[in-house]
Amino acid sequence: MRAVPTVQIDTAELRVTEWRFAPGAATGPHRHEYPYVVVPLTTGRLAVTAPDGTTVFSELHTGRSYHRPAGVEHDVQNANAFEFAFVEIEIKPAGDRPAGLTPGATRPGG
Repeated sequence: MRAVPTVQIDTAELRVTEWRFAPGAATGPHRHEYPYVVVPLTTGRLAVTAPDGTTVFSELHTGRSYHRPAGVEHDVQNANAFEFAFVEIEIKPAGDRPAGLTPGATRPGG
């Protein structure tokens, strides 16, 4: 079973995605293209599996954020008997922004 991502914001500066995990649901193996911040919406436990198959369990607490660098590779699975959710905020580098767009600026009509 797959976790359900909902992209809430996707601009030149950042991408905000809400992730919802049914019990046992997982993201699937992936690599983070950008540095990111995770803000848990639920308190609970996630199983995090590295490409080499090593699994560690992480205890997350509602509202207690953490940050990871670009390049992190893993599969994340809900290890709880209840739904787990978090918001992921990916921070895009300045080089990915269209010319003339500065941090905090908005696009016309946006």
